[in-house]
Amino acid sequence: MNIIVPIKRVPDLVEELEIDSSGTDLDREWLKFKVNEFDDHALEEALLYKEANGGTVTAIALDGDDVEKALYAAAAKGADKVVVVKGLDGNVSNHEAAKAFANVIGGMGADMIFTGVQSVEDRDGQLGPLLAHYMGISHISVVTGVAPGGGGVIVTKEYGGGVVAEFDAQTPIVLGIQAAQETPRYVPVAKVRRAMRSTDLEEAAAGDIGVSAGSTVSRMFKPEGGGSAEMINGSADDVASKLAEIIKSKS
Repeated sequence: MNIIVPIKRVPDLVEELEIDSSGTDLDREWLKFKVNEFDDHALEEALLYKEANGGTVTAIALDGDDVEKALYAAAAKGADKVVVVKGLDGNVSNHEAAKAFANVIGGMGADMIFTGVQSVEDRDGQLGPLLAHYMGISHISVVTGVAPGGGGVIVTKEYGGGVVAEFDAQTPIVLGIQAAQETPRYVPVAKVRRAMRSTDLEEAAAGDIGVSAGSTVSRMFKPEGGGSAEMINGSADDVASKLAEIIKSKS
């Protein structure tokens, strides 16, 4: 199996987030970034599949600040190839990103494409479905397991309420990974540096994008503070009586 894993760098939410002067985006000048958590799980699931069943794993990312480090880290974890897509930076809509990835991945002979099911700065969580649409192949999302199946792969998908289903899916296919079957592996900095010296970072052109669908941000703001809380003490009857008075006053 030839598995492709798009990865994305997103703001590290442990940092203090500030809004820029336009009021429609984060101030990114001093913001720290890291690989999107769900993409990390997608890469781990791809590596687990390769190690158990053979095949190759390629990590791919849109161009952007320090994206090479993320790709070299993927190589240090076990990715066979790493590719940076030029001509479009990582701060674009899912529609534009999906079209760029489709343009590149369409010529890579992919059997499976593992995407993160969403990202922390994602407004619609539709990269996987859109990528499948532009490539004209099937898609399954909220995936928690992938294994070889009869003529294809067995995909485990999670639904609400703890319901789990298995699909006998044919390839090529796009899978939105919710969680890998094991915790994403850690690689030390020394191993990443070795990967930087020994791994060829391939480049590919984003090609013709030509999509304008998607949402736009009209305003970003920090949550506004609410009123103070009132603590009610006393017996159960006293508390119930006071609550009834408050509800009547608000109606």
